[in-house]
Amino acid sequence: MDASIASFFTYIQKSPLNMVLFGLAITSGGMLLFPLFSRGMRPGAEVGPMDAVTLINRKDAVVIDVRDEGEFNSGHINSARHIPEKQLAERVKELEKFKSKPVIVSCAMGRRASAAVETLKKQGFADVVALRGGISAWSQAGMPLEK
Repeated sequence: MDASIASFFTYIQKSPLNMVLFGLAITSGGMLLFPLFSRGMRPGAEVGPMDAVTLINRKDAVVIDVRDEGEFNSGHINSARHIPEKQLAERVKELEKFKSKPVIVSCAMGRRASAAVETLKKQGFADVVALRGGISAWSQAGMPLEK
């Protein structure tokens, strides 16, 4: 086994093109695996659009949209409550009555929602999740948006 590995590296070193191709193979493999590892490192739990619909329909989950006013007005999940991310800490009192329900936080692509999930968890919300991929993923899944 060690001899075959040694002969492989000898072959790679014979030509600069072989080294470049080997480097490209390693880089592309890493790029394919990156989303798997980065998902596990994100703070907070996430759900996809289909799981979000299940939470809304079966557990009466509350949807909070943390996008800016213009983004929210361009289309949002039906009955979503609009609280921009910058105002979330100040307006968390409005959400106190929903502490016992599941809460789904949505944004445009899913990044702001993760930060909002952490803010809500610090305020005592136990069942809070981010919408993976945000409204973009919601639209791509063919789910309706309210304007």
